[in-house]
Amino acid sequence: MTEEQLEKNFQNRIDAEQKIEPREWMPEKYRKHLIRQISQHAHSEVIGMQPEGNWITRAPSMRAKMVLMAKVQDEAGHGLYLYSACETLGINRDELVEQLHTGKAKYASIFNYPTLTWADMGAVGWLVDGAAIVNQVSLQRTSYGPYARGMVKICKEESFHQRQGYEIMAQMAKGTDAQKKMAQDALDRFWWPSLMMFGPHDSDSPNSGNAIKWKIKRESNDVLRQRFIDKTIEQAELIGLTVPDPDLKWNEERQSYDWGEIDWDEFYEVINGNGLANRQRVAQHKKAHDQGAWVREAAKAYADKQKNKEV
Repeated sequence: MTEEQLEKNFQNRIDAEQKIEPREWMPEKYRKHLIRQISQHAHSEVIGMQPEGNWITRAPSMRAKMVLMAKVQDEAGHGLYLYSACETLGINRDELVEQLHTGKAKYASIFNYPTLTWADMGAVGWLVDGAAIVNQVSLQRTSYGPYARGMVKICKEESFHQRQGYEIMAQMAKGTDAQKKMAQDALDRFWWPSLMMFGPHDSDSPNSGNAIKWKIKRESNDVLRQRFIDKTIEQAELIGLTVPDPDLKWNEERQSYDWGEIDWDEFYEVINGNGLANRQRVAQHKKAHDQGAWVREAAKAYADKQKNKEV
């Protein structure tokens, strides 16, 4: 078959809702798009462990400590699932990590904001993982098989993370005046960065067109962001917190909320490495990666030894 025939056959399979598997033919642009998206997702899960891990030793109770430890462990597992899915596209994990360390690969901008108080653990779980669920539920139907299957388990665990965060915020909102003020402050700081997680407006996103065409993404950035806003406003009102958007109002005609403009200059500053914690996050990952070299070497030596025994 010619390249043109292969591409036509590939698109026909996509349109017929068939999953694309690793050893099957795919356009090079499709493969590269998946590597960029899945690796960015994996990096986000792993880097996202840092702002939460920072609070494990300072959690206010043994129960809170155990729940937070379980959550951080989950995030590590998500990273492993996603790195494994990415490797099926012909790229190895060492190369993926190198891209993260050199800045060639990005991760979610939200993790470059510091977590200053325990209430931030609530905001991260409620808002950040809540936004992730909205985006990732549709990824369970993404066209690439290994990515779609990995997302099933990830989404189940992210739902637990969102509930954990909302529980923290609800408890603090009905606590002392100081605790409620702390919860409101966390919401104020994490609200807009959470909306940025969905990416720029569709008209400004260079990758959205092909992503939708190939059914890597099922819905646009703006549609997903609107869904998150509509759901989260009701949750905030229920526990007596106020979303920091003076332009927020209910649109009766659309049966949805209108909301203010995001500061996209801030978004691009953070994405390009100039956020409050960009350098800290990458430096910490490099340090942990270097200190863990002996574990990887030992594991490889053991695997090689077992392989030689079988031969």
